[in-house]
Amino acid sequence: MAFIPVYILILAFTIIIDYFAGIWIEKSIGKKRKFYLILSIVGNTGVLCLFKYYNFFTENVNALLLSAGVSVGKGIPYLHVLLPVGLSFHTFQAMSYTIEVYRGKQKAERNFGIYALYVMFFPQLVAGPIERPQHLIPQFRKQHKFNIDNVYAGLRLMLWGLFKKVVIADRLAMYVNDVFENVHGYGAGNLLIAVLFFGIQIYCDFSGYSDIAVGSARVMGFTLMTNFNRPYFSKNVREFWQRWHISLSSWFRDYLYKSIGGNKISAFRTYLNVFIVFLISGFWHGANYTFIMWGAMHGFMVILFMLFKKNVTASFLNKKIFNFSSILITFVLVNLAWIFFRANNINDAFYAINKIFSFDLSDFTLMLRDSINRVEFGKTSLALAIFSIIVLFVNDRIQKVDQSALDKRPMADILYNAFILFLVVTIGVFQHINFIYFQF
Repeated sequence: MAFIPVYILILAFTIIIDYFAGIWIEKSIGKKRKFYLILSIVGNTGVLCLFKYYNFFTENVNALLLSAGVSVGKGIPYLHVLLPVGLSFHTFQAMSYTIEVYRGKQKAERNFGIYALYVMFFPQLVAGPIERPQHLIPQFRKQHKFNIDNVYAGLRLMLWGLFKKVVIADRLAMYVNDVFENVHGYGAGNLLIAVLFFGIQIYCDFSGYSDIAVGSARVMGFTLMTNFNRPYFSKNVREFWQRWHISLSSWFRDYLYKSIGGNKISAFRTYLNVFIVFLISGFWHGANYTFIMWGAMHGFMVILFMLFKKNVTASFLNKKIFNFSSILITFVLVNLAWIFFRANNINDAFYAINKIFSFDLSDFTLMLRDSINRVEFGKTSLALAIFSIIVLFVNDRIQKVDQSALDKRPMADILYNAFILFLVVTIGVFQHINFIYFQF
């Protein structure tokens, strides 16, 4: 509404459709139930396709007709509209509700205000986590009294999310944006560092938002699902997706992958289903061939892992060496795929990959020096970025080993959070850079 006030009608339309669809599904039997489910899904995906994918398909159809020599005048007209913030997220959350009602796992919500709040709950409205109705709706029926422990825990999580965003993600964004906006103007060193920085940037940007969302809900007494679980410590790409954007990957698993057969069919069909899900997941992120390619790469990597696990044993390797090398290889593969996610177009992505893999190891020192000097970033910003990333990994390590250790020592916890707040205030980058996932 801040951009275009009439856009509130988009939410009103989908909320009304799904509210009544849920009641009708619950009351109906046989084919009528499926009809109302389809009505709900078409209503939600129709709005999504209109705003997010119409111009993409129009551009490709016009190009196809032109290449075929078909004269269509000015071609199919484009829509000059803005993509509503968070449209993909609240569309998927709304679809969760009607699907769960259809499957008999959720009762239809009769209170219109409570259902509307489920779709529009402000902490996670624009970028998730994508909540299931069984988890969130019952919380709206409970009385939430002021609880100092919830307030403190929520503010602590929000502070950590803010640290990820303004101290790490937004500082790295300055380097990443410079390089990716002109990939042909930079060498292998710049591109390699920009790719590694983007991998950290998008993690801190998105998980930072999730921390702020979960934390702000906690302050009010509500519990949202965990959306990230140290994904860069994954030992394979399939595990990565069990730790990264958990609410989306579980959504695709439960509502798409299982619906088209999952792994209850032949091996070939299982691999095909995996590939289809990742392809659609990529397209969900954006109407661009770069996102489709990114999704296809992850689908291909997950299938390779499944084949590897089925046919190869690595028992001859030391367990610690195997785990470390698995984490390293997964990190490299995920970052390689991030190139397509961040690049402006397919050509830029392939150019960056070709440039990175064509450098000479003997010139590594020269390449590193050139990488620092050629970007308007500065050695101080580089040092601060590296320091902040170290703090990030130390914090993740603390959470893994024993988060309760700080909880049991209030003064240590207060001093630790004061240190994080000090870093936010003193070295944070406050340039009003939007969260990356707002565009989806």
